[in-house]
Amino acid sequence: LISVYATILDGASNGSDSKKLRVEEAPPSRVLHIRKLPNEASETEVIALGLPFGKVTNILTLKGKNQAFLEMGTEEAAITMVNYYTTVTPHVRNVPVFIQYSNHKELKTDAGNQRTQAVLQAVSAVQSGGSPSSDVQEALAAASSPVLRIIIDNMFYPVTLDVLQQIFSKFGTVMKIITFTKNNQFQALLQFSDPVNAQQAKLALDGQNIYNSCCTLRIDFSKLVNLNVKYNNDKSRDYTRPELPAGDGQPSLDPTVAAAFSRSRFYFSSFHHFVPCCSPFHDCLVYFLSGALNPLSAAAAAAAAAGRVALAGQAGSSGVLLVSNLNEEMVTPQSLFTLFGVYGDVQRVKILYNKKDSALIQMSDANQAQLAMSHLNGQKMYGKIIRVTLSKHQTVALPRDGLDDQGLTKDYANSPLHRFKKPGSKNFQNIFPPSATLHLSNIPQDVTEDDLRLLFSNAGGTVKAFKFFQDRKMALIQMSTVEEAIQALIDLHNYNMGGNQHLRVSFSKSTI
Repeated sequence: LISVYATILDGASNGSDSKKLRVEEAPPSRVLHIRKLPNEASETEVIALGLPFGKVTNILTLKGKNQAFLEMGTEEAAITMVNYYTTVTPHVRNVPVFIQYSNHKELKTDAGNQRTQAVLQAVSAVQSGGSPSSDVQEALAAASSPVLRIIIDNMFYPVTLDVLQQIFSKFGTVMKIITFTKNNQFQALLQFSDPVNAQQAKLALDGQNIYNSCCTLRIDFSKLVNLNVKYNNDKSRDYTRPELPAGDGQPSLDPTVAAAFSRSRFYFSSFHHFVPCCSPFHDCLVYFLSGALNPLSAAAAAAAAAGRVALAGQAGSSGVLLVSNLNEEMVTPQSLFTLFGVYGDVQRVKILYNKKDSALIQMSDANQAQLAMSHLNGQKMYGKIIRVTLSKHQTVALPRDGLDDQGLTKDYANSPLHRFKKPGSKNFQNIFPPSATLHLSNIPQDVTEDDLRLLFSNAGGTVKAFKFFQDRKMALIQMSTVEEAIQALIDLHNYNMGGNQHLRVSFSKSTI
């Protein structure tokens, strides 16, 4: 067993600058040193960091120091992993962690840790295309259920039941799926035929992105051991009972889809496999289905492969929203551009000339429109609860040349303030519903907490709490209500803080 004293040489005592320097200068090694792990991180979650890059041969966790050592099968796999996580920050339980080469060339750990050995054997079996031994299966099954609870974070694009089936069927027979929305998040319960398959799927997929830099899978075991599915439709499915009805008000499934239920997993295993890409632009599970960077085309391919079930919000939907019940005395195209721009790249805004409490907003695509609608419908803006629906219009028309529409129509197609124009942008990972807490970034070094409190108070709200991040370039600020936070974001996003540094404001999922 590596002694705690030896690990200090790897910077295990919180990593002072001098120790950190020695670590960064360490030559490549198949043993990797992982720091800043959350207290509750499990061995399986640490192993999952290395799983896409090759065989994981050993692990040592230092619970008291929030650190771990991970031994890869080859030095090449370790190099690939370090290179990848240099461009894409790895997260465990939503906490960023740091990975670097260790000074150790191999891990010599206590073989008596049966649980660790069982997990490693299971991973080895799965990666080799085989099945874990019976004793390993018993060890894993004892700690797990065949039912997984899946939460989709940063759901920038629609995730269908069929896409989930396509992804999870790589790890075993998917029996049943139920999807639902809870706490404004898309969730699913998915039942495997065997608890070991559920363990393997959780190990490999927890924390992975379905599409490029978004739609992150958060996976836990459910307390349920069996799902009761009554209907086969877009929301739920029992793959063992294709004869189930669709249910009232639900679209019936194509008979060919129902006939394919029992066979569908073979379609996926024949052409789909997970390959790590050392580029943030390819950071998705379904990329190799379509061979294209566009996550929408990948989504369409996944849904089509799963049974020709149309993606919600793709076929026949427009990217134009109708927003009504606006405060016509206060609202402007710029304020709508700023607020709706949190959820997509706004192309055009038109406040209706004869009905100035309503506006048309054109987003980049239908999925951005649906995302904005789901987050902003029913929110308060300038003291009024706004209503957001999909419009029948396909585009927002600009006024004819020479026609003065009093500035009610604005074209933002070439705006430099679009948050999502850069593929792989971290903005994809930080899309949250309106909240009283705002995330601030691009803060100049000479700006103080008092400066920011005063700035946001002057926007018409009450600042309840404030916290700088460690580098002081970012901060969280909590207003007294969500409405005040919305107003502050509209007023202060892109605010010039001096020296041509513009403040960036977005909604946060955190509280102070």
